Amino acid sequence: MTDIEKLYALFLKHRVVTTDSRHTPKGSMFFALKGDNFDGNQFALKALQAGCAVAVVDDADVAEQDKRCVLVDDVLEALQQLGHYHREQMPSKMIIQITGTNGKTTTKELIAAVLSEIAPVQFTQGNLNNHIGVPLTLLTLEDDGGFGIIETGANHPGEIAMLSRLVDPDMGLITNVGRAHLEGFGGFEGVKRTKKELYDYIREHNKIGIFLNVSAEGLTEMADGLGAVRYGLTGAEGAEIWGEVVECNPFVKIRYRQEHTPWQVVQTHLIGAYNIHNIMAAVAVGMQFGVPFPLINQALQNYEPHNNRSEFRRTKRNELVIDAYNANPSSMMVALDNFEQIRHAHKLWILGEMRELGADSEAEHRRIAERLKEHARDVILVGGEFRKVALPGMRCYDTVEELKPALAQVSGHLVLVKGSNGTRLFQLPEVL
Repeated sequence: MTDIEKLYALFLKHRVVTTDSRHTPKGSMFFALKGDNFDGNQFALKALQAGCAVAVVDDADVAEQDKRCVLVDDVLEALQQLGHYHREQMPSKMIIQITGTNGKTTTKELIAAVLSEIAPVQFTQGNLNNHIGVPLTLLTLEDDGGFGIIETGANHPGEIAMLSRLVDPDMGLITNVGRAHLEGFGGFEGVKRTKKELYDYIREHNKIGIFLNVSAEGLTEMADGLGAVRYGLTGAEGAEIWGEVVECNPFVKIRYRQEHTPWQVVQTHLIGAYNIHNIMAAVAVGMQFGVPFPLINQALQNYEPHNNRSEFRRTKRNELVIDAYNANPSSMMVALDNFEQIRHAHKLWILGEMRELGADSEAEHRRIAERLKEHARDVILVGGEFRKVALPGMRCYDTVEELKPALAQVSGHLVLVKGSNGTRLFQLPEVL
């Protein structure tokens, strides 16, 4: 047996995998990963004592201390190889890989909801979409003939190519390409090339094809020569399935159809007209795999967002539109577009700075401030990047902790809470 086969044999006996020594389910496998400020090898014996059955380590001294340790050259590589090997053992599983600048997580969850109407589905939980989260997700797949929906994110060139090799998808979907992680990608062209790596993998490995949003700028050109299920907004050239927003105040109601079929109307629990693209992706995937219209509609109607993504929440004093998980120039603009369209007498904009923009940071924050000047009356900005470009009349705070006391008297407002996760604006609903 090869080393990976031996490791896989252990995994089949211990199907729960953990990388956190504080979370040690009985009989699980602990992978001793390293980080910038920690070495998981130092916690391997503790994990075994706490309930893990196996510890995968790359420190020979640790391995010698307990026969339940498995010594490998590199724990991260072992985890990735194991995830890929497990995925390859289930050819009947339809694997769809999703990437994109904005909307990945919502699209993933909507697709999972729709496909769950007809078959078992395993999908990325939370935001486990990186070089560690993807193999962990792959290890949750079951050989049940259903679907696997794998979300993949990136903040530097080559990352989507690497993750695609791990996932080995049957089909791919890029939600869009926008201005995010510009520092790591070296600019917008780097973002485009990296997202395109998913299409390149599908093309080079003769996979089934892609789901193509023809209304998303640049995707059609990137997908040249690929077999595609084409969807988009009503009137979009080349779309086979199209949809449009019927109403958005505050929840999105859409309608969609395919040629020679009647319009299907769906009332969702999503905030933001921009979600039409995420919804239409789920519609296209559902139709491709034969989910009947009534079940597609049911899944979309029942889905409720969480984790501070496109959430609408009522508190005792205010109504909140919470999109505080992440922010980049593209998602910030569409959030502002949507908030402007919602009818309410008293609106408050609370925006946190956008991270990882490198040399473009000041210009991108200034563009947001100028946009706010045109449409917003009551604006609060959080973070040093916004403070640099704030215009007269805009209130500025360096941290969310400084802001909290100022919100104690806010009442009767519709409040937009939008910012990068690092600004911690997700703490604000408790004080609003």
